[in-house]
Amino acid sequence: MRGADAASLVSRIVAAAALLTLAGALPWLSQRDAAASILRARYAELEPTPEALASIRAELGLDGGPLLTSMRWWAGVVRGELGTSWVSGRAVAPGVWNAFGVSLTLTAFALAVALVVTVALVSPTCVRVIRDGPVRGAGPAGVVLTAMPEFLLASALLVVFAVQLRLFPPYGWQGVINVVLPALALGIPAGGLLGRLLVDALAAASGERWVEVWRAGGAPGHVVLLAVIRRAVAAVIDQLGLVLIGILGGAVAVEQVFAIPGVGRYLLGAANAQDLPALQAGVLMITVAAIAVGAVFALARLWAWGGPLPAGALAPPPAHRPRDGVAVTTLVVAAALLAAIVVAGIFRNPMASAHPRLAPPSWELPFGADASGRDLLARVAHGAVGTLGPAVLIVIAAVALGLVVAFAGPWSDGPVEVANATPPLIAGVVVAALFGPTAGGAAAAVLWVSWPPLAAHARSLIAEARAMPHVRWMPVLGMRPVGVNLRLVVPAALPPLTRHAMLRLPGVALALASLGFLGLGAPPPTPEWGLLLSEGIDYVERAPWATAAPALALVLVSVIAVAAASLGGPSRSRTA
Repeated sequence: MRGADAASLVSRIVAAAALLTLAGALPWLSQRDAAASILRARYAELEPTPEALASIRAELGLDGGPLLTSMRWWAGVVRGELGTSWVSGRAVAPGVWNAFGVSLTLTAFALAVALVVTVALVSPTCVRVIRDGPVRGAGPAGVVLTAMPEFLLASALLVVFAVQLRLFPPYGWQGVINVVLPALALGIPAGGLLGRLLVDALAAASGERWVEVWRAGGAPGHVVLLAVIRRAVAAVIDQLGLVLIGILGGAVAVEQVFAIPGVGRYLLGAANAQDLPALQAGVLMITVAAIAVGAVFALARLWAWGGPLPAGALAPPPAHRPRDGVAVTTLVVAAALLAAIVVAGIFRNPMASAHPRLAPPSWELPFGADASGRDLLARVAHGAVGTLGPAVLIVIAAVALGLVVAFAGPWSDGPVEVANATPPLIAGVVVAALFGPTAGGAAAAVLWVSWPPLAAHARSLIAEARAMPHVRWMPVLGMRPVGVNLRLVVPAALPPLTRHAMLRLPGVALALASLGFLGLGAPPPTPEWGLLLSEGIDYVERAPWATAAPALALVLVSVIAVAAASLGGPSRSRTA
């Protein structure tokens, strides 16, 4: 085994063990009495007397502390046992396997949707490469598809196709028909993201010098296209793996909306009930899946590169220029609309219940009122500060952390894959247990799950930057490795990494607001956009404006982020 392979394997084992140990310590970290939680779950009619609590602790071995409890569970795993539920008293294995199977099925369908969307976005670019035409971005379609957060899209699909049109069941898991809506909710945004990343990579690859040499030598267009695709896939293949892991481990919100008995809901229930064996078993399943997917896509990355990239293997990147006018126009219009909403509502009172309950939009209330009679325009405007400000800071921190971790090479494989597989809810529970339910704790939880995709992308970009000839010769000219990294490698990797980070800004904002709604962040009545959506979803049929206002704000932020990410991206035009 090579040193890099050994480092990658060790990092995966250590990261997985650390995550499971942390999950096993939740009852002690949360500063809540696990025995009291289990007593309420098992025997709701019994009083939590000292004797009853002592009996529960003795039965479950809680007196031994988190380390001894985790060691006993690991010993059972080695024997092929996943433990016994603290709440139901039954074996954990059947339930977690069933939940995992449901999530795998949903993930497979969602990935199929994502691939269809990706192909649809990439196809026009492929045609231009074959014809040796100018390569541009994904255009408005890519902006719209990427600008739809999963939770919002799931709620819209549920209301339109299940409640109003009655084409699909609104909840449950009885057959393939139950998979359609949640797979669309998960797959469409993922496909939009992958499509835009791949188009960006195709534009960069098609402008490299070897493409001109191939064309000058008479290579057919389809041959050039296949080579360009392989070259571009190498830059984004890690993202495909992380999207797959993220769909499997982070679909808690979608599974909640459609009442799907997958591993996301399973982990949510186990965390709320402090059912430690069930929680550990679910996290173990996701962690093993993350490691397996990471290993498969590591091999796929080597195939796409044709083996490890030797120094000097790549030409310098083409010059960057702004995208076409579509991105500029989209950015200006969306930013102007969002600014108008904030300016119009920032001087209004977001807390006063001074209006009729669920009042419709009017001249006095442009966005209507919520279920408590509060001005929705004011709440959306004030929510911009509490939602977007922390989201921007989290994205900046995620880019910095991703770059630092990427320079660790194979040692970063385990932390990236395991952190990416951690559902945001579980991260929120752990961070809230350590720091309490605060806005800062919620931001730390979202950062926990936000940096892995950027780290994986940064690693690919760094490898490509180091393979350029001018980077290769700098040490020979006396430049130290630190100087090479800071002056050449980081500047080459930072622009595409920043564009990628901007694509993730809307998801970060929604994840942050969702944790606040779950009691793991800033508490109500803070006017966060995710909280506004959750409060209004119950009234969507009789008062659709209760969700339309915050949904509009989130979509505008998404459009701004995606359009801004297109500016300055690589493009290739034919020169005379």
